[in-house]
Amino acid sequence: DTHFDHANIIRYCHRPFRNVQEMKGALVQNWNNTVHSKDIVYFLGDWAFGREARPARYWMRQLKGHCFSIRGSHDRDAKGVNAVDSKVLRYGGYDFLLIHNPDKRQPSWHGWIIHGHKHNNSMRNFPFISGERKTINVGVELINYAPVSIDYILSLHIDSIRRMATIDSQPERW
Repeated sequence: DTHFDHANIIRYCHRPFRNVQEMKGALVQNWNNTVHSKDIVYFLGDWAFGREARPARYWMRQLKGHCFSIRGSHDRDAKGVNAVDSKVLRYGGYDFLLIHNPDKRQPSWHGWIIHGHKHNNSMRNFPFISGERKTINVGVELINYAPVSIDYILSLHIDSIRRMATIDSQPERW
């Protein structure tokens, strides 16, 4: 949920940027300082938004790594990025459903969900990690505006976490 080019997201999600240019610069820099050229990245939707928004493929070319895109609610122009609606990722002994909006999951899904869409506007129900809901909210506002690795998430021992508000907060354990 980078929302590149979306000026109103700064106010809507209380992002710490003075303007959209500063936000775009920080998001690209944070990504490229975190991701290496051979890393695989799953982007969970909403590349950009607004009348002046550049297409998703433009942003993908600015960013390091091999990116796989999950279609977000604002990804109407996702041509060239081969976006899919969801993906099941089996990693580290877990099954993760990668999806933009966690409310759109199949009712039969009982594994963990890694998602965006909720930003920091629904922290009560969708913090960074909710052990009760088995959701991991990787909206940029909760992860310091930089991608987070699945290995880092697993190092937190997610099965023991009841709730963790942001990537910087202390987890509440069961």
